[in-house]
Amino acid sequence: MNFRVRTKEEPEINLIPFIDVLLVILIFLMLSTTYAKFTEMQLKLPVADVDAQRDHAKEVLVSVSADGQYSINKQMVNGRNVAELANAMKAGAKAGPESVLIIHADASARHQAVINVMEAARRAGLTQITFATVSPTPGSTR
Repeated sequence: MNFRVRTKEEPEINLIPFIDVLLVILIFLMLSTTYAKFTEMQLKLPVADVDAQRDHAKEVLVSVSADGQYSINKQMVNGRNVAELANAMKAGAKAGPESVLIIHADASARHQAVINVMEAARRAGLTQITFATVSPTPGSTR
């Protein structure tokens, strides 16, 4: 038997494919990077008082109490049905359909009372509706 001594071949790490992959990733990142910092216009915006910008003439304030009573622009509404609310909203909307309806609802008001306000706004032709909220005080458990 003839036993030959085999020479051990050392493993070789080929770095060429690794470098190719890194170059492709680098090219992709260079092409996908936005250069908005260099192309944007530097502006200083004017400062204004927020309350001065509000257009109170276009606002319709609707308040809903916890027991379901309504007031529009701080005037109590006698009825509680949708038709009477819609008529009062039309009368209170000085800017017509461009008026913004702001709903101030008590936290414990019934959901149906707020839905009635939104339905009355639809009937009155008011499409811009927002809700007034209060920011929680620091340390409150809410």
